[in-house]
Amino acid sequence: MMAAELEGGMRTAKDLSRALGIREKEVIEHLPHVARSLGHKGPHEGGREEKLVTEPSECLGCGFVFRKRARLKTPGKCPVCRSEEITETRYGIKGG
Repeated sequence: MMAAELEGGMRTAKDLSRALGIREKEVIEHLPHVARSLGHKGPHEGGREEKLVTEPSECLGCGFVFRKRARLKTPGKCPVCRSEEITETRYGIKGG
């Protein structure tokens, strides 16, 4: 169900939470499962290779971009300027 919500554009955890009627924390907990599920689809399951992609968060204070972040949750503070004004991480599905 969540994979369908991720198709067709990038969405924040808050967007997905509203669409699915679950808490944001639950959305974040489900994302690794969605990523694994997409990675295991074979040619007999639709023929397209899909994967979960993220658009990294960015600090609104100094412009730092969290490119190498492994966690899927939006960061709380900027490691450079310590600002808490950070854009939300966005998630989507990229398919071929």
